[in-house]
Amino acid sequence: MSDVKPTILIVDDEPDIRALVGGILEDEGYNVCYAETHQETFAQINAENPDMVLLDIWLENSAKDGIGILTDIQELSRDVALPVVMMSGHGNIETAVKALQIGAFDFIEKPFKTERLLLLVSRAIELSSLKRENKALKTSGQTKEKRHLVGLSSAAESLRQIITRVAPTNSRILLSGEAGVGKDFIGRLIHDSSERTDAPFMAVNCGSMHADKFDVELFGCLEGVQGEPERVGLLERCNGGTFFLDEVGDMPFETQGKLVRVLQEQRFERLGSTKPIQLDIRVIASTSYDLNDKIQSGDFRQDLYYRLNVVAVQVPSLKDRREDIELLCAEFSRELCNRSDLEDFTFSVSAMSALKSYAWPGNMRQLRNVIEWLTIMKGSTGKSAIEPEDLPPEILSALPKSIMADNHTDFLDMNLKDARANFERDYLTAQLDRFNGNITKAAEIIGMERSALHRKIKSLKINTQDSKDALDSSAQISETGVDKLRTNTYKKTG
Repeated sequence: MSDVKPTILIVDDEPDIRALVGGILEDEGYNVCYAETHQETFAQINAENPDMVLLDIWLENSAKDGIGILTDIQELSRDVALPVVMMSGHGNIETAVKALQIGAFDFIEKPFKTERLLLLVSRAIELSSLKRENKALKTSGQTKEKRHLVGLSSAAESLRQIITRVAPTNSRILLSGEAGVGKDFIGRLIHDSSERTDAPFMAVNCGSMHADKFDVELFGCLEGVQGEPERVGLLERCNGGTFFLDEVGDMPFETQGKLVRVLQEQRFERLGSTKPIQLDIRVIASTSYDLNDKIQSGDFRQDLYYRLNVVAVQVPSLKDRREDIELLCAEFSRELCNRSDLEDFTFSVSAMSALKSYAWPGNMRQLRNVIEWLTIMKGSTGKSAIEPEDLPPEILSALPKSIMADNHTDFLDMNLKDARANFERDYLTAQLDRFNGNITKAAEIIGMERSALHRKIKSLKINTQDSKDALDSSAQISETGVDKLRTNTYKKTG
């Protein structure tokens, strides 16, 4: 990761708000610059080249308001993907929706919590970085990129920290996780981040290799052994590097015993030979099984398990990283569209909600396949904005009804109170559908107290079936108590 701190431009006409938000961002390690008018905004963009913009909708003494500045930024930064997060006070829902239609990355309504602000800033900067990197690669003609773990979720950050700790060591690692979560990618990422990065990385899928040929492939052989010509085995070809045993639980039992001896003695012989070959490799193994069950059934050697499981790493499933799906889609779209010389896809809010609500039984592999399907099916149409109806049948058939419903409400025909209630009702219904009515989980993602969400659901007359939360609702704290507990928020009357 680059040591250069991202720069954020804050555009607001109130000095107190600029100072407060700027202080929060500087405490998180960001560089901050400021503007309060249309003219100052573009002067700062030209001078500081910010990574993103926090833009207030209402600006006094400015030639253009936030919407006008956003429109100009979109035109100016079409090739550099400068993301803009709009800030709006109470009563600006219609304007915020308009901002999203113009091209704002997102909007945040005042008063807001610090955690919500920092999350939006992180996501905007990461997406911007991916798009700028894509542009640079197309310009320079480079095709090879350094691998990196995409995601800002707690699960992704935890995995990133583990990789940072174990990569420089020579310890053996056992990666566990569901099929399709990307264990092979994590193995390569560990190798790339290790001192062996310039040495070979050799991967073998233990489940796809014929049992009677496994030893020959692994150790090599002299001419005539098993009717084979003289050949160099995978271990010898990988000497000095990293050896990745994918789905190690499928390795033939007899070969497991031979591998135990190799790991213990750090040497082996080709089949038919008595000449030892000294070995210097790092072994990373992966499994989607519970190897303890295989040990109990007699299909896996316990001594091999303990030799491989020096550092155990659990790779999270995609359903545990739902907040990373938007970034992952941008990464896969960038990669696949770059190969076909197509423009990157963007996703409507509804389409992204659909992707985040899906169960993803095939995990990361399935998500990448979906983006590749979209590249093939939609790439030739010139359509860059993906809507829910554009998604593959496997996704469409599993979508919550609220996502597929026609929710294109004309806010201009409503008064402010009704427009706000309609917006909140649609939004909360979609979130509850996303988590199968689990109010606790929905409240966590939305950024509300669970008791406050209960009251909002009741006031908007939204139906939900969350019996556990209903039983716990008697423990609600008062709204006054919630207000007293709120910190790190600020408010501006729009």
